[in-house]
Amino acid sequence: MNQNKIKTETIIRTVVLAVAIINQILAIAGKDTLPLYESDIAQFVSIFALICSTLWAWWKNNSFSHNAIKADDYKQHLDELEEMEK
Repeated sequence: MNQNKIKTETIIRTVVLAVAIINQILAIAGKDTLPLYESDIAQFVSIFALICSTLWAWWKNNSFSHNAIKADDYKQHLDELEEMEK
């Protein structure tokens, strides 16, 4: 298991925090704040979910045939043997 992977929740919280900070700096400086409306946020979340799910489905090994599934099981077995040798 890769423990160095940044969680999606961490990225989302960081982006939301950055937007909030930028918005507050603009407000303090007397500039127009970012025009964020509920519909914009809903569209952003929808597009973000679409992009993430597309990339995840593309990245993962999608084995449908019987032989591909058997090959995945064999590879997992080899990975486990390699891990035990360490």
